[in-house]
Amino acid sequence: MHHRTNGTGANPLRRDVDRTRTRMHAAFALTCLLALVAGFAVGRAAWTDGHHAAVDVARHRHVVTATTVGETAHRTEDRPSSRTVTVATATWHYPAQRPHTETIPVPAGTRKGDTVRVWIDDSGRTADAPPGRADIALNAVALGAAAVAGIVLGGGGLVAVRLRMVDARSARAWESEWAGVEPLWSGRLRPGPGAGDD
Repeated sequence: MHHRTNGTGANPLRRDVDRTRTRMHAAFALTCLLALVAGFAVGRAAWTDGHHAAVDVARHRHVVTATTVGETAHRTEDRPSSRTVTVATATWHYPAQRPHTETIPVPAGTRKGDTVRVWIDDSGRTADAPPGRADIALNAVALGAAAVAGIVLGGGGLVAVRLRMVDARSARAWESEWAGVEPLWSGRLRPGPGAGDD
């Protein structure tokens, strides 16, 4: 049994809509590949930028030893579903002779007069610690994954819309062709001019 037409190597039963579907699936596969490349590039750029930013922030962050001067209390942050933290008023000196007093988070069980380590900025005020490698890596992975998901979803949506259009066009063509073939195939000829004349 021959499945190929002479010289072309194509399946004679393969329709234009079948070729279009194949092209759309190939386009989606290519989109997924490009999404992975783009996601890797975005993640790498985020890692590099995050690392440089962390180095810059670390130049302006310092750890000092503070002494608590008040009793501990419990404070809940204003965000929904936030956890309760233990805080206490503490004092420290930075630069060397400049005193600072602020309420800072402290470990549970801290008593008045205990020492705690605190991150501060160049002016001596409390500040967040510079981001660590784990934070930078997590951010890079999240941005890379978001890029991959965005491209795959966008490309997949376009391919899905195109396939629906192809399917609708195929269904209309099939109904039209079937309407012409079915009376002959089933033996039920449609009445026309001269039908039933003896």
